[in-house]
Amino acid sequence: MKTLRDVPIGGSCTVVRLHGEGAIKRRIMDMGITKGVGVYVRKVAPLGDPIEVTVRGYELSLRKADADMIEVE
Repeated sequence: MKTLRDVPIGGSCTVVRLHGEGAIKRRIMDMGITKGVGVYVRKVAPLGDPIEVTVRGYELSLRKADADMIEVE
C-alpha cells in the first residue's frame, strides 16, 4: 500500500482510498481530498512535517500522520 507520504517531491498521484474514521476522515474529505482526485506534491518541510500538496487547484499543507491515511497510486 503506497500512501501520500511515500510520494516524492514533484510527484503526482491519484487518491485510491482514505483510511481513518469519523472526524479525521471527514476533515480530510472537507479539504478536498476524495477518491479519484489528483494530488501533486509541491514540497516537504526540512524535518518532513508538514507536506505541501496541490489539490483541485489550491495549495494545502498536511501533517505526516494525515498523509499516511491517504492511499494513492
